[in-house]
Amino acid sequence: MKKAVILIGIIPLLLSCIFITGCGGGDGQSPSSKPQGKVVIGVTLLTRTHPFYQDLEAGLKEAADKNGYELLISTGEFDVAKQKDQIADFIVKKVNAIIVCPCDSISIGTSIKKANEAGIPVFTADISCLAEDAKVVSHVASDNVEGGKQAARAMIEALGGTGRIAIIDHPEVESVLQRVKGFEEEIAKADNIRIVTKLPGGGVKDKAFKVAEDILQAHPDLNGIFGINDDSALAALAAVEKAGKLGKITIVGFDAVPEAKKAIAEGKIYADAIQYPRKIGERTIQMISMYMMGEQVPSKVLIPCGLYKKEDAAKEK
Repeated sequence: MKKAVILIGIIPLLLSCIFITGCGGGDGQSPSSKPQGKVVIGVTLLTRTHPFYQDLEAGLKEAADKNGYELLISTGEFDVAKQKDQIADFIVKKVNAIIVCPCDSISIGTSIKKANEAGIPVFTADISCLAEDAKVVSHVASDNVEGGKQAARAMIEALGGTGRIAIIDHPEVESVLQRVKGFEEEIAKADNIRIVTKLPGGGVKDKAFKVAEDILQAHPDLNGIFGINDDSALAALAAVEKAGKLGKITIVGFDAVPEAKKAIAEGKIYADAIQYPRKIGERTIQMISMYMMGEQVPSKVLIPCGLYKKEDAAKEK
């Protein structure tokens, strides 16, 4: 009789242990429950010097405030090593999620993988991660392929379907790869337009200016330049002006930042594919909110681009 009493006392304890063990789990990509306390999100931007990222950051902040999230915002400033240190710091701080705008789409993969191993969900904005072994919950960006096609259509229109053009590239960044892909695909439809060179300009004015000068010297019969962002397009404009070829070479850019819009209004740049970075920031926070609530999150969200030309500048006056 005494043995039976002991067993009766032990059985509930065993069942309790089994139940607790069975409640664990989660692979770091699907939350097992809603986070307790304030949600803290680590953000590492590509840069803060560019108006695009200033607007993207504003979109992130506005949406985060509405959701009651705290943002820890840093910036890699095109230095992937610096960005890796920032992600490592977020992991140490045990943030609830990380948003990355990669400085290098391949190299950043090792840091994203470490966040995966720590069970912290990662989201990318504007620029995606191309490392195969790194897991990203959702990527939010402009539809860069279509944006590149719109830029190409503007170039074809400006040149009347005939000419020799160059591309100032920045192939380290996935979003640029996409817009160049779209540009080249659309230009290929114009039988009498030829891309004579494609050189990396780093996505910054000083380097892109030197590249533009080299292009103009190597191709004196050039008719057009596509800059993969407005730093590249404005650098091309400066080189064209210095060479005394303003009005002879068509420039098409990407972003439509205020300085580029001014140049378009003045007829110095023909057109820009225009992005909506504030929407990218807002939608990224929305994806995190959905994830935190245990909802299904799309792996990719593309924001349509537009085209900004001189007539659009006239409407803004």
